[in-house]
Amino acid sequence: MRELSFVQLLKLLIAFGLPFALLQIPTEAIPLDGLTLIQHRLLAIFVMAALLWILEPVPVYATSLLIIVLELILLSDQSLRIFRHPADNPAFGVLLSYTDIFHAFASPIIMLFLGGFALAIAAAKYRLDTNLARVLLKPFGHEPRYIMLGLMLITAVFSMFMSNTATTVMMLALLTPILASVPKEDTGVKALVLAVPVAANTGGIATPIGTPPNAIALQYLTGEHSISFLSWMAIGLPFVLLQLGLAWWLLQRLFPARLSVLELKLDGQFQQCWQAWVVYLTFGITILLWLTTAIHGMNAYVVALIPLTVFTLTGIIGKEELKLFNWDVLWLVAGGIAIGMALEKTGLARQLAHAIDYALMPALLVLALLSLLCWLMANFMSNTATANLLMPIGAAIATSVPTLAGTGGLMSMLVILAFSASLGMVLPVSTPPNSLAYSTGLFHSRDMMKIGMLVGLSGLGLLYLAALLFL
Repeated sequence: MRELSFVQLLKLLIAFGLPFALLQIPTEAIPLDGLTLIQHRLLAIFVMAALLWILEPVPVYATSLLIIVLELILLSDQSLRIFRHPADNPAFGVLLSYTDIFHAFASPIIMLFLGGFALAIAAAKYRLDTNLARVLLKPFGHEPRYIMLGLMLITAVFSMFMSNTATTVMMLALLTPILASVPKEDTGVKALVLAVPVAANTGGIATPIGTPPNAIALQYLTGEHSISFLSWMAIGLPFVLLQLGLAWWLLQRLFPARLSVLELKLDGQFQQCWQAWVVYLTFGITILLWLTTAIHGMNAYVVALIPLTVFTLTGIIGKEELKLFNWDVLWLVAGGIAIGMALEKTGLARQLAHAIDYALMPALLVLALLSLLCWLMANFMSNTATANLLMPIGAAIATSVPTLAGTGGLMSMLVILAFSASLGMVLPVSTPPNSLAYSTGLFHSRDMMKIGMLVGLSGLGLLYLAALLFL
């Protein structure tokens, strides 16, 4: 067993010591009105998870399992009795159902990952990924920076019209044979892999259907406040292009490639055996179904199980291929789902959102604070859950605070919140594309934190500048 270094011990002390100290503070002394004991415990778990994910003294998937276990022991209706029955405490709060916590392991997002892993493994087995990469990336030449630009543009365009998770699955499959041409010690490998989730997270901002926060915003933009598909794109597309350009530049600076020319080993022909044809047809039908959800009615999560079923039935994926699935990533994602669910169901997320009195602030400051809060929350829970929590609050503030009427009112507030939610991409658990990219094992969580922080903050800065100039 490897001995712990002093730095690791210090990180562990910080990650567990601060949450433990938070638990020792009387609940009523914490400056959140109406905070319950259950919310207090969850706040400590939340702080612990954030510190463990950021400092990484233990594997990130181990942190996710710890979150689920602590929620079951401290917050659930099947927890230890001493944690379920406090004596004479009216502000105890509501216990979570233990089945809701266990559901994190069988979330639709987990099913989407399983389908994605099946597609990637089958595509690699029959060289579909290599052949698609050869066709799509040929126009972008042989310089690593332009290959990365090609990956980002293709990823962003697909994610404008289909699930960004499904897009990431497909693009990482295309990236696999390209990485075979790059020495693993070349930091440019990190740039190529990180480019995919950054582009997938960013691209969906451009269209109303590209990401769930956009669709949630549209639910409140009706009547005189309604916005058309093209009007949204007129706002979103320039923002996405600027963000992609900045992210492309940042990735080159943070993770410079040592090779000036990347000779892609993508020669070959499409295989013609019946198994290969099953992979080709299933891959194509799956992507087509992802693109046409509005027509056939099946969402991306249901569609994702089709390739998994087809490939296991036909023997294309057997016992050996199942071992190649990134099960640690599924645990990682389950922990993120569990913390997000708990924040929502206990009401702690709403408590944090209402912690500030916005009525006395200048309009632009209100927009900035709400969008910053939205971005922070989206880094630790799903951007969909974040949008569901903050959109009603933002809509209520926009319609009740007079100073916001002169700054675009409801439309400005909700569009900025939708964009801010999609910019939350600091941690591997922040978005499914981040988790998928992390599953490659080609970078550390701190690498993702660097680029995610810079892209997120630059996006917020761009939103604030636009608000200052045009509102």
